[in-house]
Amino acid sequence: MLSLVWPWALALAPLPFVYRWLRKPSETKIQALRAPLLAAAAGDQGSLKATTWYNRVLLFLLAVCWLCVLLAVAQPVYIGEPVALPANGRDILIAVDISGSMERDDMVIGGRQVNRLVAVKAVVGDFVVKRAGDRLGLILFGEKAYLQTPLTFDRGTMQTLLLEAQIGFAGNGTAIGDAIGLGVKRLQDRPKDHRVLILMTDGSSNTGELNPTEAADLARRAQVKIYTIGIGAERQESRGLFGRNVINPSADLDEKTLTEIATTTGGLYFRARDPKELTGIYEQLNQLEPIEQDAETIRPIASLFHWPLGFSFVLSLAIAAARSRRGSLV
Repeated sequence: MLSLVWPWALALAPLPFVYRWLRKPSETKIQALRAPLLAAAAGDQGSLKATTWYNRVLLFLLAVCWLCVLLAVAQPVYIGEPVALPANGRDILIAVDISGSMERDDMVIGGRQVNRLVAVKAVVGDFVVKRAGDRLGLILFGEKAYLQTPLTFDRGTMQTLLLEAQIGFAGNGTAIGDAIGLGVKRLQDRPKDHRVLILMTDGSSNTGELNPTEAADLARRAQVKIYTIGIGAERQESRGLFGRNVINPSADLDEKTLTEIATTTGGLYFRARDPKELTGIYEQLNQLEPIEQDAETIRPIASLFHWPLGFSFVLSLAIAAARSRRGSLV
């Protein structure tokens, strides 16, 4: 179905004609001397007819050009048939830590050593693609927390934005409380008892305006269930001056706080020491009960203003070329 966003713009169509009528030259009362025989001999009659025909065609083309410009201003759009969106699903926000510590290479994928964020992208990206019918959103946090993707059915776009996330974009700190607060704010208008936030981090909260414990209590009162995931290996070997050293790369992980956050909100805490465990965690998260939501429909809208605008541009070029050619002939 074709429609106009600003149909009132077409009311300007008579404007050039009104201007032409108001600005027409006044009639002269001076009588002119006529010599019909000489004019005919000189061929003035044929020239006059050609000029009149040219002016009429030019006026018509200018009128069409003006109407096309007005039609473009009126914003013509094509409204497609209604498309039903999935009616069953969950509202899930995924908060991913992109602080500097996520750069530690203690994960292995396909026999290759990778950092923690790469492992998260691989597992979570696959999780996102499989969540047909769910509204998913993405929060990235470091020193600051920001919404990368609002709740949407467009899983492909969310996966793309997740893959584009880079370590350090949000600073090197870890604001767990702020990430939870942002998630609560975005989920509070969704159906009650089915608001889910999945938070993944490899450290402890060391910055931000909101304390993680206070944020968890806020989430509990808003009926947001939080699943927390601690990421990072517990054992890693490194070469030193005196041979191999064994260290715990996850020594900074605050499991106590993550467990408290999950328990307070009715969720669970998971520990992901490698990509295999992380995959298993998301398989468990896939068992979340679906929620019933009101059926929604959308009507795709395609803008068509460029067609009349382009036609008026081509027409104006044709008019300019015709005037130039006529001027050269004269």
